[in-house]
Amino acid sequence: MNILTFDIEEWFHLLDNASTKSENQWQNFEVRIHQNMERVFEILEATDAKASFFVLGWIAEKYPEVVREISNKGYEIGSHTTFHQLVYEQSRETFQTDVERSIKTLEDISGKKVRMFRAPGFSITESNKWAFEVLHDLGIEIDSSVFPAGRAHGGLPSYGVAEPSILNYNGVQLKEFPINTYKILNKPMIFSGGGYFRFFPYKLVKKWTQNSDYIMSYFHPRDFDPDQPILDGLPAHRKFKSYVGLKKADQKLKRWINDFDFIDIKTANSQIDWETVKTIQL
Repeated sequence: MNILTFDIEEWFHLLDNASTKSENQWQNFEVRIHQNMERVFEILEATDAKASFFVLGWIAEKYPEVVREISNKGYEIGSHTTFHQLVYEQSRETFQTDVERSIKTLEDISGKKVRMFRAPGFSITESNKWAFEVLHDLGIEIDSSVFPAGRAHGGLPSYGVAEPSILNYNGVQLKEFPINTYKILNKPMIFSGGGYFRFFPYKLVKKWTQNSDYIMSYFHPRDFDPDQPILDGLPAHRKFKSYVGLKKADQKLKRWINDFDFIDIKTANSQIDWETVKTIQL
């Protein structure tokens, strides 16, 4: 099962970067979301692929036409929060207010129920698993925030599985679509989205996909924008990960989609027998 998803945010929505952290700073950067969304739509139309979209409420509020176009093209929309902040840096109340606002905005524009969520930077960790209770209370049924390996933004390695499963926390249950991993030298590696996908040679991506029963991809409009400005102040490793492989990323993704069958979360949800999948107790 290979699933195609996009996180819809602007090119400057990088986490852990002082110059792009707050909404007040975002107004200082040029708008590139429209041209980058056209690249995304072109990829999907060229490959006749379905995908799910996790959209920032901030994008929806400023550019509702983006949400309308996603919805009118028949793609399912989920929340990516309103202000793209790391969840573990927020209080429970702040997180709930933010997500609730994003859901209302997206539903008002699209006229459709929002039932999916993905945290910025997959930033639900051991310290803030209460976020799953908040999501459940807000009507979210499907989550894709679990990064079942260690990473810069924490991750949730204790989750233990990288496959569709039932997440159970304090009696609250969600259908979880975690990011997939691939073991190299017994260490879980990520290759199916963002800078990871752009960095690894396609030969390896293809091999690892062939050897995987489950793929959860995650891309951003900026992943296909080789002309985006380079943000000041990024450490060398962040700069490399943020800008490596941009020139050929669109062709690489088209090749991947053509070589393998991809579906959206809605289709995957309907194909899974949820009575038989693993239940993960957190």
